[in-house]
Amino acid sequence: MNERRFDASLAHRLDQPDRLLWLPPQEVIAALDLHAGQTVADIGAGTGYFTLPMAAAVGATGRVLALDAQPEMLAHLGKKLDSCSAAPVELVHAEADATTLPDGCCDLALLANVWHEFSDRAAVLAEVRRILKPGGRIALLDWRPDVERIEGPPLDHRLSAASAFAELAVAGFSAATQATVGKYSWLVLAVLEG
Repeated sequence: MNERRFDASLAHRLDQPDRLLWLPPQEVIAALDLHAGQTVADIGAGTGYFTLPMAAAVGATGRVLALDAQPEMLAHLGKKLDSCSAAPVELVHAEADATTLPDGCCDLALLANVWHEFSDRAAVLAEVRRILKPGGRIALLDWRPDVERIEGPPLDHRLSAASAFAELAVAGFSAATQATVGKYSWLVLAVLEG
């Protein structure tokens, strides 16, 4: 197990009501500019904090592929989906660097609050490149290293948006933009070149 991976026994923290105040999902969804019919990979989906709002955004003609390496997280999300019959969500048990998804199947890949967990981010970016359609987009959302939040990872585990920009450029992504979302997070969006 990766030492920085979120402990699945603490999954209840991901659904605490105060999280809606300091990381509003609709703020992130609006920044993603999703459209009906798109296919989105939610890599590191956890309990579905962004999965369900993305499913609403892509509609019945779209699809959200909710990936997580921890079966316990997918079980939590599966329970939520049982009460959401119209949600176009498929649960996928996989690592971020080996998603098992087909080549070129996604319009967008979201990696929310997991970027700091990966020991081989280049391998994760190579996998995201593989699953994105030409012109597809990647969205990295993670904890700001300049603001501490008790629920977040330790400051020394956090990465800056600038470091994400650099890694995306090396991996062949361009047109990167950055925004601060909520009180404690940054969001970087980039497009797959060629």
